[in-house]
Amino acid sequence: MRHDDVTKRRPGKTSQARRLRRNETEEEYRLWSELRNRLLDGYKFSRQVPLGPYVVDFLCREERLVVEIDGFHHAQSASDDIRTRWLNLNGYRVLRFWNHEITQERRAVLDTVLAALKGQLSRNSDNRRFYPSIEKPGEQQ
Repeated sequence: MRHDDVTKRRPGKTSQARRLRRNETEEEYRLWSELRNRLLDGYKFSRQVPLGPYVVDFLCREERLVVEIDGFHHAQSASDDIRTRWLNLNGYRVLRFWNHEITQERRAVLDTVLAALKGQLSRNSDNRRFYPSIEKPGEQQ
C-alpha cells in the first residue's frame, strides 16, 4: 500500500523538523541514542520526520512504526487522538511513551518497541499506548 500524499512534504514541515532536531528534549536524546545507527536489532529509525500535516518523533519506515514521546501536556490531549487516528488511517502503527518511561524504564521501552516491530503487539495487548494501523476497506497492507 502506498500513501504518496502522506510522505509529500507540506510547506514548513521540513524546517519545523530541523528545528525540532536542534532543540530535542532530554528524553528524545536518550531514546535516539538507543535507536540511531540501527542499534535496535538492525531496525533503521529516523527522528523528527514530516508525515503529512505532522512531524513524528521517531519513525521506522520499513515497519511503518511511529514512536512518540509525550510530556505532561499530552495527557488527555484531543489533538494527539486526532494525530494518532490520522497516522493509523494512513497505515502507521503508533507507540506512545511518557517522558518518565524513557528516563526510568528505558529497557522496557526498547523491549516494547522491539515487540511492536516484530508484530508481537496488538490492540488487545497489555500496552494501552499502542495504536495499530487501520486497514481501509478494500485495501491490503
